[in-house]
Amino acid sequence: MTWGSPKGSNLMNHYPKTLSRIAVSVGGLAMFLLFASWVLVSFPIGSTVSGYFYGIDSLQKLEFSNSLGNQTPVVSPLPNNVDITDKDAISESNSGKNRPSGSNSEVATSSNVSVVVSEAKDIKDPADVPVVNEKAASEKPFDPPVPSGSNSSSVDANVETADRNFSNESKSQVSLRSTTPSIVAETKEGEDIAKPALGITNVTEVGETEKRVSVGPEPNDTASSSSDAKSGSVPATSHLPNNATSSDSVDSGCDLYRGSWFYDSSGPQYTNNTCPVLTQMQNCQGNGRPDKEYENWRWKPLQCDLPRFDAKKFLELMRGKTIAFIGDSVARNHMESLLCILWQVETPKNRGNKRMQRYYFKSTNTFVVRIWSSWLVKQTSEAFDFAPEGVAKLHLDAPDDRLMDVIPQFDVIVFSSGHWFAKQSVYILNNEIVGGQLWWPNKSKSMKINNIEAFGISVETILTALATHPNYTGIAIVRSYSPDHYEGGAWNTGGSCTGKVRPLALGERVENGFTNIMHEKQVMGFNRAIKKLTNKSKLKLMDITEAFEYRHDGHPGPYRSPDPNKKTKRGPDGKPPPQDCLHWCMPGPVDTWNEFVLEIIRREYEGNKNLSS
Repeated sequence: MTWGSPKGSNLMNHYPKTLSRIAVSVGGLAMFLLFASWVLVSFPIGSTVSGYFYGIDSLQKLEFSNSLGNQTPVVSPLPNNVDITDKDAISESNSGKNRPSGSNSEVATSSNVSVVVSEAKDIKDPADVPVVNEKAASEKPFDPPVPSGSNSSSVDANVETADRNFSNESKSQVSLRSTTPSIVAETKEGEDIAKPALGITNVTEVGETEKRVSVGPEPNDTASSSSDAKSGSVPATSHLPNNATSSDSVDSGCDLYRGSWFYDSSGPQYTNNTCPVLTQMQNCQGNGRPDKEYENWRWKPLQCDLPRFDAKKFLELMRGKTIAFIGDSVARNHMESLLCILWQVETPKNRGNKRMQRYYFKSTNTFVVRIWSSWLVKQTSEAFDFAPEGVAKLHLDAPDDRLMDVIPQFDVIVFSSGHWFAKQSVYILNNEIVGGQLWWPNKSKSMKINNIEAFGISVETILTALATHPNYTGIAIVRSYSPDHYEGGAWNTGGSCTGKVRPLALGERVENGFTNIMHEKQVMGFNRAIKKLTNKSKLKLMDITEAFEYRHDGHPGPYRSPDPNKKTKRGPDGKPPPQDCLHWCMPGPVDTWNEFVLEIIRREYEGNKNLSS
């Protein structure tokens, strides 16, 4: 039997019609595709679509990796008041014996801070402990010591003596001070270019899409503008560096530390509410500071551009690596600034302990570490010769022995020191007592070394230890001396930074002899260590001192405590409230230090390859 369709079946009759319809459909589709292709070629719509979705014009290109723009904040579940301060990193007793005085004194901590703690013997740095009693602070301020002597003239004498002994060798390798920075304000088109808050009256437009104005006086206008600068206002001129642009590219050979401050309306990359590790004393907005303009000023090198800190770029460069901040409470201030910025793209895991704070970023296997070391050299408290037990003894020719075993673990180290050389201490060199700070009971002998010279020796000692360490091959960044801004006196003689709301104008920076000589001694110690380099490590000087002397607006001032009843204005007698004019608000100028750090690391790891947007 043969199976088949009956003759004349309707099924067979439908095949020709179905094939015809398929052929017509395919032909129509082909014609449509050809027409659509012609339309796309003749009238491209990609830029229009991208403009709708991304808010950019047709001339800009999208970069999905390593973007330099602001990152979307990632709010951590940790509370804002989390305290990560190590007890070992909190400083020695707050006895009232070591009192600073003199207008040029340098403060070792965050000014006159009174702290209530359960165990005073565990305290090492009062600046690391939140103020819990503002009334007590104003009545019985915490008393950090000052450089040598009990009066202001002794401070000047130390500076003069150290200056006479200062060798010109430090100028042969690293410039001691950069040329004076200027200050430049930047606004976006369509905004109030005159910016009344800045007191700007003259504006010079640059290009069509970007407008900048300088707020530093011309050389001839210095005298006329001095009264404005003293009151906190910034005089205006039309001066602008020839190469001032908004490009994100960096010339690897550019001097990062000669430049100007300009106003960036885009603001900081984090807020006090999006960073859970911010120490309360640096939380200026959380402590009630009413102004915010100080958060918006950014640094512009004269011959290139310094990009905004790119958290993803940093983590990628530091993939599988560790960066360590070693030093005093200003090192903590710096480290927390870095953490706050990185926190906006990834929440790290806290893997620290009392000896070492450690934050782990899983995406790139990166660690951010902090180790407390007040002076960076070996410190003992046992009796030595005629120095009794209990007084801190600094072995200036020996590095801090707690550091030497762990530094091979670090790929990048950022050192911070100097301010603790204002505290009471004994200086030992070649196993002999050679000097002291606020301590010298043996009047029959003359001191060979004061605190300024001791600081220079300490820098040379720690950096030489790194430069000759057989197992260290990383980058050692020395952040230069961080200036304070106690104006009108010392911390306890009416000095303050109350009411400073914007950077100092060009030519209005107040010279601080102590800051200058400490910077010079630091550079000299750095240069001497470079000459002794025997390993593959890299020593880098991050010279921020002069640029940051203009940022008297960036300190907490009276806004160092969350106490709602704290004093923030001068009293009827004219005396200012308790001040911190040493540490830096966060967000604030301190965030610029991490832009410098990122560029130093980028230059080392990427060489001459430019960082582009």
